Amino acid sequence: MDNSRVLRLMRLEDMEEILQRHRFMHAFPRRRLRIRDKGEAAKQPRFERILVEGDVLGYVPNEDNRVGVYISPHPLTPDNNYFEVEILDTGLIGAIAIGLVPCHYPLDRQPGWNSESVGYHADDGKLFKANGFGRVFGPKNYIGDKVGCGIIFDRDEDEEGHKPTAKVFFTRNGKEIGKVAVPVPAEGLYPAIGMHSEGEEVRLNLEAEWQAEDVILMAVDNCEEEWSRLHDVKLNGSILEYTGRGKSIIDVGLAQARFPLDTTYHYFEIEIVDPGENCYIAIGLARRDYPKHRHPGWNRGSIAYHADDGKIFVGSGVGDPFGPRCHKGDIMGCGILFPRDYNSDADSDGSSAASPDYPNVEELLLEDYHTSDSDEEEFWGPGAGPWEKPIAEYGAKVKIFFTRNGKTIGQKEIRMPKGGFYPTVGMLSSDEKVRVDLRPLTG
Repeated sequence: MDNSRVLRLMRLEDMEEILQRHRFMHAFPRRRLRIRDKGEAAKQPRFERILVEGDVLGYVPNEDNRVGVYISPHPLTPDNNYFEVEILDTGLIGAIAIGLVPCHYPLDRQPGWNSESVGYHADDGKLFKANGFGRVFGPKNYIGDKVGCGIIFDRDEDEEGHKPTAKVFFTRNGKEIGKVAVPVPAEGLYPAIGMHSEGEEVRLNLEAEWQAEDVILMAVDNCEEEWSRLHDVKLNGSILEYTGRGKSIIDVGLAQARFPLDTTYHYFEIEIVDPGENCYIAIGLARRDYPKHRHPGWNRGSIAYHADDGKIFVGSGVGDPFGPRCHKGDIMGCGILFPRDYNSDADSDGSSAASPDYPNVEELLLEDYHTSDSDEEEFWGPGAGPWEKPIAEYGAKVKIFFTRNGKTIGQKEIRMPKGGFYPTVGMLSSDEKVRVDLRPLTG
């Protein structure tokens, strides 16, 4: 065979190989394969140091002792707004967390540790929101407990263009623990489970359902032990409902907690379930023997933020502009920032009963402070309360702060009354209802 024929045959074989490669690439283009792979990966859960066997998740020990995290492939939505885990094994330390995170959340950080995330941790019952410092929130959790997390989608972007917020709630064994307002990233919030010790194991149910209102209406235990007195207010579970006449300013309904705020539990919240006729709802702090038919903030020994006009009242019937008005679904909070050197014993009256000497603290005031026995002055209070006077004997100075939907509105420095400040809620128009959480996320 001559050389020219051999070269011709080689060229034909090369051409055939090139044609085969072309046909293969046309049938299975690399770019299309990459796009399809990304789409399929986006629908898969993300997890590291977690063993997944069906609906059971378990922690995989590792040399670096890093956190294991599982993130659902889909965010919560209005149609699927809740999920649960059942604790099958707490392992060595029970460091199991349930919460919500953005889609690209790192897989070695517990839910709640990083920004735009929130998590409820089983080992200590604390709630973590966008930082590594948890706050007292609910009970610890053990083998057999069912812990859930969900979103109430009723928040829009605010007037300043900030990210929309939503109420994230947690449950334990069929009962709601509490809520916290969190910002919602554009891509949504994804169910996440975190674990951090050998032997930890949970069963995940991403199709769980939660009917909060039904549970509340069926509640038998109405938490009466948490309240020292209820005047013209009915308690149903965690719901306070106004039952007064609502005809005049003397028809205030008042609910006061049994225990004062302290350095451990220094914050509480209410959610406006129904604004009623006029939304005359107030959240604040008051002395233990505060008059039962006065709105918190109106009389001496009290301070309050009022929903109907957004004003703050400090021992006077005349309020000052303070924050926005509040409406149905808004969460109003009130708390105390104690100084680092605060001595709780100094402000304690050493008694669990109402102090008969408290109304006479006016004797401690400056000489130019005028008191009166008239009903009008007792009702409205003579201007700013005596706890704002520079009298060391009265009590330590503390800062009272108020929040709305998870954002701090402002604060005011006042003096602690003898015996402490008690969480107090006031209402004054028909059909008003609020949901109270005396142990929410504090901060």
